[in-house]
Amino acid sequence: MGFTLPSEITSGILLISLLLCFIVAAFLFMLLLSTKRKKFITVPLTQFLSLIVVFIGTIFTITSGSVIPLVVTLLLENVLLIPHYMGMKNHRLERDRRPKEEKVEIVEPVVVQEEVIEEETSKELPGMSLLTTSHEFVVQASEAFSEEAGLARLLDQINNGIIKETKADGGAILLVDDFDDVIAVKSYTGDFPPPYKLPDDVPHKIVRVETNFRFAQFSLDENIFGQVVKSGQAELITNGKEDSRLYENEPEDFLKLGSYIIIPLKLQDTVIGVIALARTHEKEPFTEYDFQAAQVLTDFACGAIKSVYSFQEVVEHADLTREAEIAGKLQITLHPKLLPNVPGLSLGSFYNTSEGVCGDYYDVLPSRVDRISFILADVAGKGMTSLVIMVMIRAIMRLIVNTTQSASTILSWVNRGIALESNIDHFASLALVNYDSTAKKIQYATAGSTPILYYNSKTDEITQISKVTEPIGVEKNTTYTDNELEVNSGDIIVMYSDGVAESVNIAGRQYSKNRLIQIVTENKHLSGKEIAGLVKTDIKQFCGSVRQHDDQTVLIIKIQ
Repeated sequence: MGFTLPSEITSGILLISLLLCFIVAAFLFMLLLSTKRKKFITVPLTQFLSLIVVFIGTIFTITSGSVIPLVVTLLLENVLLIPHYMGMKNHRLERDRRPKEEKVEIVEPVVVQEEVIEEETSKELPGMSLLTTSHEFVVQASEAFSEEAGLARLLDQINNGIIKETKADGGAILLVDDFDDVIAVKSYTGDFPPPYKLPDDVPHKIVRVETNFRFAQFSLDENIFGQVVKSGQAELITNGKEDSRLYENEPEDFLKLGSYIIIPLKLQDTVIGVIALARTHEKEPFTEYDFQAAQVLTDFACGAIKSVYSFQEVVEHADLTREAEIAGKLQITLHPKLLPNVPGLSLGSFYNTSEGVCGDYYDVLPSRVDRISFILADVAGKGMTSLVIMVMIRAIMRLIVNTTQSASTILSWVNRGIALESNIDHFASLALVNYDSTAKKIQYATAGSTPILYYNSKTDEITQISKVTEPIGVEKNTTYTDNELEVNSGDIIVMYSDGVAESVNIAGRQYSKNRLIQIVTENKHLSGKEIAGLVKTDIKQFCGSVRQHDDQTVLIIKIQ
């Protein structure tokens, strides 16, 4: 009988803790691998094996939901590290005995031995320093999780750490914009002679030049920073004056080019920015060792940045999920629990929500004897903002549909009310059908792309009578057009959202408007409620267990 962890293993603090354990183990594995490749220190094989055990154990714990893999992981990790600890103990014992043995030797060999020891120590210290700095990146990344400006603080700490290890005079971290082909400075400190042409309106004063660089952004084709982003290759420039890719803003001494190291920041195979280091012209240029050390530290900086990105994505998804759950419960209250019993009409509806809120809303409002209003709206986006737009549309519509204004005027008023809310960057597609039972005709208007189908019982044909127009909320002065149509007994009006036609099955095929038309045409003799039920069943059979990403709403109006 296996002991299983609580359900929080798949969502919540425990899952995040296991993910952080996996991330830290990954950092340490990359660190040991890089330092071994760069030959900074000797890394025992047992340390690699113990970290691999942590990877596998963490994954099995998360996927199986059982605590047994976690216990086995800890046991195997300790067993693998026993030889390493024993080796450290033997090494310490030998070191403690060494001075006693050296007392009987002559003075000259002792001096030679001390020089060898000092030389070996001097070779190991830089590697140990890199390990310490890399470890600090990991710690700083974990602290950045809970801070609002955590990423900016982490970038500053990474920049300062690499400057210290490479003895650079200044450094900068530049990140690529997610939407534009530009790279912008996100962290800057120290003396950094700009390797690009300064704008003509920037005076050659230290404070003005530093301020310009601190807030600068460049096209990827503009200078050396963008070139490194596009090539993905690190650059060691020992003499900036001799490199044609760099521009010197002389004659001021602080603008003279020195030595530079520019390394791309990569998350997997994507370059997200660069780390740039500089030494002024009067200092010794960067060495190959400085270049390699900077690359090792940059690798771990990328890991630290990636962990922050990953954590932010997890938190953002959790926030959106929680927000969507709250909004989803509120959204249900906006839909009519039962369709009203309207003389001369047979009504049916079908509504199926995807995860959270995608914004489908429908309503039936018997406002007057000569006006029954049918509304179907599809609000763009998810979450609380979509719900706010939906509530606003519902409130405005319920206030004005009982007036004598036409369908197009009502939509224009709704559009103006939404578009004037400049703080809400959302829009909606909306279809309004007003049925006049006294004249047996419909008046309709549409905003956006919400379709309206009309089945003519006399011709036994079904056509789309709506046209694509400007959505609600885009431009406050948009006007819409009224359309009128006489209807007869047996005619059917079908209003539906895009989520119906765009529903997909396991093969990736869409349900399509034609399949909806076929179901309605084949069952035209049934009531509106029965037709809506058949549409619901057919969509469910077509999609199977495939998760849909948009709400599905159908409103059937059959004239009796």
